[in-house]
Amino acid sequence: MKRSPILFLVEVALFSALGAVLSLPYLSIPLWLQGGSISFAMVPILFMAFRWGLKGGLLSGLLIGFFNSVLDPFIVHPVQYVLDYPVAFFVVGFAGIFSSAVKNAVTNGNVKRFTMYLTLGAFVGCTLRFLSHFASGIIFIDYFMPDGVPGSVWMYSLTYNIGYMLPSFIISAIVLSILLYKQPRFLHVESKHANRTVHSN
Repeated sequence: MKRSPILFLVEVALFSALGAVLSLPYLSIPLWLQGGSISFAMVPILFMAFRWGLKGGLLSGLLIGFFNSVLDPFIVHPVQYVLDYPVAFFVVGFAGIFSSAVKNAVTNGNVKRFTMYLTLGAFVGCTLRFLSHFASGIIFIDYFMPDGVPGSVWMYSLTYNIGYMLPSFIISAIVLSILLYKQPRFLHVESKHANRTVHSN
């Protein structure tokens, strides 16, 4: 069965909306007063990236970033806006480069490779998002940071952003691993695809 472009667009819309909702403050764990929360917002992006590949992950991420900038904005500088919203969530979709590897591992019933490639894909996407927030943090902190504050701007931004990005990566990888391990059919767009259970090799 061919992949339906209508199905693709519907899923992008649904999972983008879900990601935006999961980013809302009352569904996140706040960490810093200036923003930055531990959340499940990357789960829909990563799901679409593994299911549809790069196009699914990148488009969903871009839309989620835009929705976040409307629903819960924290904007102090134009460049900071671009890096913290459209770019930061867009690049999470690069996890999709591991889509084929994850699907092949499922098809072959290899749980070790499945877990490795899924975690690696999530790590790549989350690391790219972290780098975008890190660069944004340097602009933001340098823009408002008063003189005399101990430590460098770089170290401050590193500590600030890794504080919520690392836990968010871990919980996103765990949630997706459990979901797709239990329901590997979610990875396949084609309805005829076998509902194979992943097993250990």
